[in-house]
Amino acid sequence: MHAPVLVLKDSLKRESGSKVHHANIQASKAVADIIRTTLGPRSMLKMLLDAQGGIVVTNDGNAILRELDIAHPAAKACFLSMFFFSSMIELSRTQDEEVGDGTTSVIVLAGEMLHVAEAFIEKNYHPTVICRAYNKALEDALAVLDKIAMDIDVKDRTAMLGLVKSCIGTKFTSQFGDLIADLAIDATTIVGVDLGQGVREVDIKKYIKVEKVPGGQLEDSKVLKGVMFNKDVIAPGKMRRKIVNPRIILLDCPLEYKKGENQTNAELVKEEDWGILLKMEEEYIENICAQIIKFKPDLVITEKGLSDLACHYLSRAGISAIRRLRKTDNNRIAKACGAVIVNRPDELQESDVGTGAGLFEVKKIGDEFFAFIVDCKEPKACTVLLRGASKDLLNEVERNLQDAMSVARNILKNPKLVPGGGATELTVSATLKQKSSSVEGIEKWPYEAAALAFEAIPRTLAQNCGVNVIRTMTALQGKHANGENAWTGIDGNTGEITDMKERKIWDVYNVKAQTFKTAIEASCMLLRIDDIVSGIKKKQAPGAGPTKPQIETEADADNEQILPE
Repeated sequence: MHAPVLVLKDSLKRESGSKVHHANIQASKAVADIIRTTLGPRSMLKMLLDAQGGIVVTNDGNAILRELDIAHPAAKACFLSMFFFSSMIELSRTQDEEVGDGTTSVIVLAGEMLHVAEAFIEKNYHPTVICRAYNKALEDALAVLDKIAMDIDVKDRTAMLGLVKSCIGTKFTSQFGDLIADLAIDATTIVGVDLGQGVREVDIKKYIKVEKVPGGQLEDSKVLKGVMFNKDVIAPGKMRRKIVNPRIILLDCPLEYKKGENQTNAELVKEEDWGILLKMEEEYIENICAQIIKFKPDLVITEKGLSDLACHYLSRAGISAIRRLRKTDNNRIAKACGAVIVNRPDELQESDVGTGAGLFEVKKIGDEFFAFIVDCKEPKACTVLLRGASKDLLNEVERNLQDAMSVARNILKNPKLVPGGGATELTVSATLKQKSSSVEGIEKWPYEAAALAFEAIPRTLAQNCGVNVIRTMTALQGKHANGENAWTGIDGNTGEITDMKERKIWDVYNVKAQTFKTAIEASCMLLRIDDIVSGIKKKQAPGAGPTKPQIETEADADNEQILPE
């Protein structure tokens, strides 16, 4: 017997073969089981302790995955996007970034896809065969989605409200569904931009700001047609705090004497030289202020500093000023009032002045001052002001609102919907079972298993609402067996088998399609991993010699091989 050739460092441990597949599948199933109970309107909540010692209470799948600390490499793939074995957090994060909802469903479905694949790994099916079958099942599942999808009129506010409310009915704040749906639709409608040819762009990350202010009631929350930010005017006693129809100038430059980039030495020979230097500085500031004042603005906002002397000149001209505003807020103000952000005061033009705002006002809420630029004409940016009893409640409401806005955005971009309550998955499952007989070769069995895996969503809904799972699933499978009754599903609140169209339980087409794609693609990626090399060094006792690399293979999976010296 030849001694194995050492190509790895002493501190490395390597596992390969079918053991890796089983370990990956078990770790991924464990992650799916953790958040399985957070699916549906009767879902449980998870209490998490974050890295800073704070407590997070949520049923949002992506929020839970972000906070968990996982030890197994394959499980870490669910949570660390930079980790080499990135899989399931990429899957959760991709789902959240792409469509903003369905993160719990995608993890549950991916876990089930891997679970049904384990039997084929044990029978020595090659992972490539399983992946081919899964990809074929994905194509057919998307075709079923296209077939059962229903168009929706985005101009019908009542239908939009019902759809958004249905999609956020699984959230912690579902009792405030009408309010959150109203806020989401109002906000996304404001920032939506029609690009022509039926294409609509809705950028909720850039142009919708959620401002959380503890105090008051949740019903006091509202969408502002403009921007709100935590700032006050520089000189409250000298500058106006309320201006109707303000003329606004936005700057990305300091209104103070320009400092040298390098260390500068000035030699003063006479006492009068000091006065000359000060006068030059004053003239410079007076000059840049004059360039601004000639456009007769009511409000000047800069992202940089603003000196006391500049403040004096502006206040004397009746101009209010705000300094050191965040760039993101400045961009939103520009979108809201029609102003153009200028880098140099001498480049200012009349067209750069924003005249679209109806009101500028500074208000005190609690112990802090907030500036409002609201009542804008045709704004393309807005602020959602959330009020509530506590920060924890506001944080959860914000997470649910982000999901609701994502749903509204998806509807505006692609106005199609599919049945909720597991009806879509059951229809896909029944259709794939019928088509499995036409699949040739050994791919038929993994294809059929993928059809069964889609039933994980309605089964989990039944489990979470406390009904008899076996009877419920048997009845649902019977109704979907002939490929009809595509709208028959389970009401997640009561556990009843009912028509989703009558109960107005919907899912957005984009979210459902992305869920299927992400879950199956991530499952295939994990199945194709056949080697794990762990390079984490363990602490050794002082004076201990180097350790041998540990190698586990299929033939010797339970015992570490002892390498000859």
